[in-house]
Amino acid sequence: MSSIELTSSQKTILTALINLYRQTEDAVKGEDIAEEVNRNPGTIRNQMQSLKALQLVEGVPGPKGGYKPTANAYEALDVEQMDEPAFVPLFHNDEAVEGVNVDEIDLSSVHHPELCRAEIHVQGSVRDFHEGDDVRVGPTPLSKLVIEGVVDGKDDTSNILILRIDDMRAPEGEPSH
Repeated sequence: MSSIELTSSQKTILTALINLYRQTEDAVKGEDIAEEVNRNPGTIRNQMQSLKALQLVEGVPGPKGGYKPTANAYEALDVEQMDEPAFVPLFHNDEAVEGVNVDEIDLSSVHHPELCRAEIHVQGSVRDFHEGDDVRVGPTPLSKLVIEGVVDGKDDTSNILILRIDDMRAPEGEPSH
C-alpha cells in the first residue's frame, strides 16, 4: 500500500478525529473536531472532503451523524489500532492523566547519555503539557520501566512529548532493554 502524504493540517484533523472517535466510538461532529484543533468548522468541512476523497474518513449522515476514521486512516497516520491497548500510566505534575494512553516510548537518543531524551507517543491530547512540567511514565507492561523527566518540548500534531530524563528505572534483576 502506497503511503499517503498528508499535509500537517490533515494529520492534525485526522488525529483529532481518531482521538475523539476512540473516546465515544460514535460518529464525531465537525464542530467537535474544529474545537479540538482550534479551526473554524468550515475549514474542517473542506478538509473532510479531501480526507473522504482519500478514503480516510467516512461521513455518517443523519442527526447523530458526523465523521468516522476508516481503517486506512490508522495506516495513514501509522497508528496501531490496538484491540487491547496496554495501559501505561502517565502522570503530569504527580497527577494521573485520565483518558490518555502511552502508545510508544522511544529512547532513540539514549546512546548519548548527556542528551538523555525520551519521546513519549500519546493517544490523546498533549495540549495541557508545557515545557518544564514534571512527567512520569510507567510502569510499562513488559519491562516495568518507569521514566521520570521534565517536558523539554512537544509535538501537538503527532501527540508526542519530548522528555528530558531525570530517572529511568526497571525492577532489579530484570533485563531492561
